[in-house]
Amino acid sequence: MSSTEIKAVLFDLDGTLLDTAPDMLVSLNHILKEEGLAPVTLDTLRPHVSKGGLAMTRLAFDKYRKEEDIEPLRLRFLDYYLHNIADHTKLFDGFETLLAFFEKQSITWGVMTNKPGWLTDPLMSALKLDKRSAVTISGDTTAEKKPHPLPLITAAKAININCEQCLYVGDDPRDIEAGNAANMTTVIAKYGYITDNSDFKSWKADFMIDHPEQIIDLL
Repeated sequence: MSSTEIKAVLFDLDGTLLDTAPDMLVSLNHILKEEGLAPVTLDTLRPHVSKGGLAMTRLAFDKYRKEEDIEPLRLRFLDYYLHNIADHTKLFDGFETLLAFFEKQSITWGVMTNKPGWLTDPLMSALKLDKRSAVTISGDTTAEKKPHPLPLITAAKAININCEQCLYVGDDPRDIEAGNAANMTTVIAKYGYITDNSDFKSWKADFMIDHPEQIIDLL
């Protein structure tokens, strides 16, 4: 791969570009406290963050509440999170250097996430990333979500760059499946919200990285 082949780098959001788990933890534990239940730990929650709000709510409440009670708890959790969305969230270490490199080299970068727009947009704005990202595709921007390739194809069209010239970085099998289906070069973010027993070979990614700045080496 050379820099002439890759013209854009797209990122998953939670667990890839941003370390959102601390704010997710505070929000989920706030609801648990309201319900008189014990808090969850960051180590317990972290591998589930990339799977979305429903997965996190089930992790916290499945052993305490009936299935029909989960959705109201999920909505309360996400409402609290919305109003405290960037208290502790930050770019993963190395991303300030990486994004500065992209911007200096005129390499387009953007975000493609399953997080709904009503959470993605205020989060990107709070961290002043909304103006730096060339494209931001949320989970409700298109008719399909990852692992379907449509959101990635839509992102590539929005920046007028062929999918084959895009690199997609994610920390969940759905990211890699979507990227591969869109004919993008795929990269596993091993530093992200990944379980210790993940079978990375089965994801069928083109590359794996342990630190964001390794993307510079790929380019």
